[in-house]
Amino acid sequence: MIGRLSRRLRATRAAREAGLTPTAIAVLLSVVRSGPTRLSELAEAEGINPTMLSRVVAGMVDDGLLERVSDPDDRRAAWVATTAAGRKLAQRMRGERTSAVNRALEALSEEQRQRLEEALPALESLAEALKGRQP
Repeated sequence: MIGRLSRRLRATRAAREAGLTPTAIAVLLSVVRSGPTRLSELAEAEGINPTMLSRVVAGMVDDGLLERVSDPDDRRAAWVATTAAGRKLAQRMRGERTSAVNRALEALSEEQRQRLEEALPALESLAEALKGRQP
């Protein structure tokens, strides 16, 4: 069920117009959320093969959504950061997702909305318990 919700929220109009894959969406939102990040840390956090991540990031750099920065202390390491265009796109995607959730919530009964609200703390705890664990 959570996977289905995630997939339905992932495909926003903004993401489609930008031609982003699900992996690129996850990378962009992760970098926006965490700030400049080492590529190795991003690969681990998102569970993405470093070679695949490098290709995804290269495409996003070409599209002007991310920028690569060399680590001044370790030239072998690379950092990735969002550009203004990347932050603007992420903000637009989040807004579209929020609107979609709000519209869907309006279609639910008061009782259903209440049950969802009561479940949120447990879902937050579950998310924290799973943080950093690989299946």
